[in-house]
Amino acid sequence: MWKVIPIRLDKFLKVSRLIKRRTVANEACDAGRVLVNGKVAKAGLPVKAGDLIEIQFGNRSVKAEILDVKDTAKKEEAKELFRYV
Repeated sequence: MWKVIPIRLDKFLKVSRLIKRRTVANEACDAGRVLVNGKVAKAGLPVKAGDLIEIQFGNRSVKAEILDVKDTAKKEEAKELFRYV
């Protein structure tokens, strides 16, 4: 049986390449532009597979469902950690 290990939101955003740098992910969270399951989320919020993330970039937003969480991922593997909704 696999154990679900949560990961910090800012780290997931960086590892998944949804946001390129962790500092930028932190700034987006601090500005209230990142929602997890419909609620404004802080950078340290633990996220897990099944959570829905919404990121607001200016006048457009990106919605993604977390499929897997990892501490590190190669560029090719990163897109397998989530799917756009």
